[in-house]
Amino acid sequence: MSSSTFRAIELTKSPEGQFNAQVTTLEDSRLPDTGDVTLDIDYSTLNFKDGLAICNRSPVVRLWPMVAGIDGAGTVLSSDNPAWKAGDKVLINGYGIGETHWGCLSERARLKGDWLVRIPEGLNAKQAMAIGTAGYTAMLCVMALERNGVKPGDGEVLVTGATGGVGSVAITLLSRLGYTVVASSGKASQEGFLKSLGASSIIDRKTLSEPGKPFQKERWAGVVDSVGSHTLANACAQTRYGGTVAACGLAQGADFPSSVMPFILRGVTLAGVDSVMAPQAVRQEAWRRLAKDLDLAKLDSLSTEVSLNDAIGAAHKLMAGEISGRLVVNVKR
Repeated sequence: MSSSTFRAIELTKSPEGQFNAQVTTLEDSRLPDTGDVTLDIDYSTLNFKDGLAICNRSPVVRLWPMVAGIDGAGTVLSSDNPAWKAGDKVLINGYGIGETHWGCLSERARLKGDWLVRIPEGLNAKQAMAIGTAGYTAMLCVMALERNGVKPGDGEVLVTGATGGVGSVAITLLSRLGYTVVASSGKASQEGFLKSLGASSIIDRKTLSEPGKPFQKERWAGVVDSVGSHTLANACAQTRYGGTVAACGLAQGADFPSSVMPFILRGVTLAGVDSVMAPQAVRQEAWRRLAKDLDLAKLDSLSTEVSLNDAIGAAHKLMAGEISGRLVVNVKR
C-alpha cells in the first residue's frame, strides 16, 4: 500500500505528565507493526472507557502516544493473515486496542487478524458501531442471565445505568426477548426515552446507590449492572432466590461493599462479564445474536452520530453524564 496520511485522535503525555488529546494527521508509516491486517475505518464509537482515556480520567492508556478508540468497523485494505482479504467487512472491539495498541478513532488501523470479527449479515458498519463494545457487553450480560436459567416470565430484571450505552441496549434486548425490565436511572427527564426502549417502569438510582443492608427484600429475577459499588451490592441483596446478577462495569466505583449473604442463603449467582478478552467463539455468538435479536429501529433511536472532529468534545459530555444512549463516530467527517 502506498504511503499516505490519515486523521486520528492522538493521546499524548509528556515526561512531565502533561496530557493532550487532539485530532491530528499521521503517516501510514506510524501504524503499529505488530498488526497483520490494515483497515479502512468507517465508524467508531465513544464508550465509557473511551471517555476515561480521552478525558484523562483514569489510567486506561498504557502506551504513549496512543490512538484512541476501543471499537472500529470498516473494510480490510490489505492482509497478511490468511483469514482475511481486501474488501472484507469487519469489526473490532477489545483486546486492548486504545489502551496498549493503537485504536480506531482513526481513518486507518493496523490490527491483528485474530482479533477481527466479520460484520454479521443484517448489520452495516454504522449499526455495528451503534452497538459497539457497550451493546456487545449488554448481549454478553443477557447471555449470562440465559446461561444461568433466568427466563422471560420469571420476574422483573433490573438494568442499572439505564441511559448509558450498556444499559440502553440491554433494555432493548431484554424487552424484545420478552423480559419485564425495570430501569434504574438518575435522569427523571429520560423516563419517556427508557420506556420507548422497552422498560416497563423506572426507579431512581438513589434507591440503589447509597449504602444498604446486606440482605434485603427479594425483587429481581436477574440484574444487568454496569455501575458497581453500592449499586451492585444492593442489587445483589435484592435478587430473588436462584437469580443471577451480571456485572460488567464500575461507573459508580470498583468497590463491592457487600456480604456473602445473598450468595449462600439465596443461591444468587454473581456472573462477571468481560468484553475485552472474551474468546472468539463467544464474540461471534454475541454478534450473531445482536444481529438477530436487537431491534434496529430502536438502535437507531438511541444512537447519535458525531464527527471525528467533534468526538473529543462529545467524550467530555459523556463523562459529565450529559449523553443518553450510544455515540457513533463517523471518522470520515
